[in-house]
Amino acid sequence: MKNNYAVILCGGSGTRLWPLSRTLRPKQLLALNGEQTLLQQTAQRLARHIDPANLFTVTHEDHKFEVKGQLAELFPQAVTNVLAEPIARNTLPAIAWAAYQIYKIDASAMIGVFASDHSIDNEDAFLSAWQTAELLAEQDYLVLLGIKPHEPATGYGYIKPNQQIPLNGALPVHQVAQFVEKPDLENAKQFVSDGYLWNSGMFVFKASTFMQMLAQFQPEIYEQVCAMNHENLAESYANFPSLSMDYGLAEVLAKHAGKIAVVPVDMSWSDLGSWDSIYARHEKDESNNVTHGDVVSLDTQNSLIWTETGLLATLGLNNVVVIQTADATLVCDRSRAEDIKLLVAEVKAQKPELTEIHQTVYRPWGSYTVLEERINFKIKRIVVNPGAKLSMQMHKHRSEHWVVVSGIATINNNDIEYSLQENQSTYIPQTHRHRLANNGAEPLSIIEVQCGEYVGEDDIVRFDDNYGRLTTK
Repeated sequence: MKNNYAVILCGGSGTRLWPLSRTLRPKQLLALNGEQTLLQQTAQRLARHIDPANLFTVTHEDHKFEVKGQLAELFPQAVTNVLAEPIARNTLPAIAWAAYQIYKIDASAMIGVFASDHSIDNEDAFLSAWQTAELLAEQDYLVLLGIKPHEPATGYGYIKPNQQIPLNGALPVHQVAQFVEKPDLENAKQFVSDGYLWNSGMFVFKASTFMQMLAQFQPEIYEQVCAMNHENLAESYANFPSLSMDYGLAEVLAKHAGKIAVVPVDMSWSDLGSWDSIYARHEKDESNNVTHGDVVSLDTQNSLIWTETGLLATLGLNNVVVIQTADATLVCDRSRAEDIKLLVAEVKAQKPELTEIHQTVYRPWGSYTVLEERINFKIKRIVVNPGAKLSMQMHKHRSEHWVVVSGIATINNNDIEYSLQENQSTYIPQTHRHRLANNGAEPLSIIEVQCGEYVGEDDIVRFDDNYGRLTTK
């Protein structure tokens, strides 16, 4: 295990799972098929084969603190290995960045790359396939895990396996003959009949092998990642081409008859890419429905009924998806679940905020929920974690009133520090430097009322911050 590493790719926005999945809190950070989030399930699965200290996670800067918080609940030693991209540049630059960090630690390290948002029921089969892939990767192969299809799905890319590679005491492994893009239904049926595999996007390779392949086939990315450091991170990332691992490296190797192979595996896998796939992964009631939250359904069959807030009642429906959140509701035919991204594009054009953030927004210090908002006022519920504090800040266009609901608040208001207990309140005038902290052992909950000519979230001037966010001196 000492030489084994894993990289979790924790990017993407999961638009097909809107309105639950949104840009600033995408599906991998949600609990969609259990008590833990998909990211946490992935980390626990990988920790069965590697030391959690050898777990690297690549995410976007916007998700960095939430990712670190979720990992810290399971494996605090993995938090220091979270890499935050300033901008998204697809999977190859992300993998190259993480692989190079590991390569600098141990050039002979064995690396597995996995998505953060997949569901795997048969973890033993997954681990066996991963271990088999490592055996072949020792021979300088780039190895993929290919899923044995159980239906002619049109939402996945396919891998055409070639002749088997002899590998003693392991699962069957095949050369990769060809990668095929997402097909139409007729071609998908033919691919399944011909023994093609779904492309899961899971890769296994030796660190030194990957860097050599990168230098040969993508020298621009190789040179950029080797020269990248903390000071030039944003500039370096902006110069990366947007390339997927499949297109930028795997397909190139296959076309040149390179050392690329696939391990076929049946592990009850799903990428949880649509509401219909969520429906398929959950237990059904006597009417073949999947329900979540406070649901009452009458004469409703074969449907996914999911609410995050309030009662959701249905009558006389069949084969539908109904998803209710605090600020948006989706109703669609289950057979059209793959097309929700088209609907999200329309929503984004008309109400972009509903595709980006939830009413509850998570921050490194806790969270806030917008209870009501109008042109010149906003009401929030703010929860500050024990031992956490917000930045020292001020607002140019608004004042704030705070009422403590539970816990004890420590407040700095224009250099005057004081404490407030439950049912006590304070006023923060416009342009006052102020800070809210929770020095207690229990969460602090306050109600904040903002009043002013502008109450947007960008009216914050930071002077000091514990979490490395932009400050103004």
